[in-house]
Amino acid sequence: MTELMYRRILLKLSGEALMSETGGNIDPDIVKRLATEVKDLCDAGVEVGLVIGGGNILRGAEKASEGLDRVTSDQMGMLATVINALAMQDSLEYLGQQVRVMSALKINQVCEDYIRRRAVRHLEKKRVVIFAAGTGNPFFTTDSAASLRAIEINAEVMIKATKVKGVYSADPVKNENAVFYPHLTYDEALDQRLNVMDTTALVLCRDNDLPIRVMNIFEPGSVMRLIKGEQIGSLIERGNV
Repeated sequence: MTELMYRRILLKLSGEALMSETGGNIDPDIVKRLATEVKDLCDAGVEVGLVIGGGNILRGAEKASEGLDRVTSDQMGMLATVINALAMQDSLEYLGQQVRVMSALKINQVCEDYIRRRAVRHLEKKRVVIFAAGTGNPFFTTDSAASLRAIEINAEVMIKATKVKGVYSADPVKNENAVFYPHLTYDEALDQRLNVMDTTALVLCRDNDLPIRVMNIFEPGSVMRLIKGEQIGSLIERGNV
C-alpha cells in the first residue's frame, strides 16, 4: 500500500469552482466530480476537512461596495457558503461518503453548529467535515476561515484549490510571462504580494507553521497524486526553500 504524505488535510475550494461555464451558480456535474475526488481521498485513508467559498452566489465585499452595509453583506456571503456546503454534502452522500456540515452561524435545522472537539471526532470517524459560514464574523474571508479551521483540527496541510498550476508572479491567464514558483516561504509570499490568499490567512498559517499547497483542482486525480507524495503545484512553508 502506498504511504500517504498527509493523513489529515483541509481542502479550500472557491465558490467559483462550482459554477458552470454557462454562468449557473452551481453545476451538479462539477460538484459531483469534486465530490468523487474527495471520496477517493477518504477511501485511501485521508481525513478531509472542506471549506467552500460563496463567490459563485454572492460576495459580501462586492455588495458592500454597491452600498449595502458591510456586516449585512458579509452575513449574506456566509449564508452563500452554507448553500454550497449543502450541495457538496448531498453529492458526497450520494457516493456513499458520510459527511457533516458544521456552521459558524447557528442554523440547526440544516446543519450542526461548529464545535472543534466534535469536528475532530467526526474526522476520526472518517466523516468528511464541511466547515460553512466562514468564521461566523464579518470582515473575514473564507481563506481566513480555512486557515483557522485547518489549525484547529490539526491538519497537516492546507490545500488551496485553484484553476491554475500554482503560485505565479502575476496572473498567468493575463500575462504569458508570469513566473511559476514551485516553492516559497510565507514571508516571500507576503512581501511580494502574490495574492495567494488574504494577508490575515497567510499570517495565520505562518504563525502556526501550517504548510500551504496551491494547486489546480481541475486536473483529475491531482490531489490524490499530491497525497501520495508527488510534488504538485506550489508549496508555501517556513524557512529557506
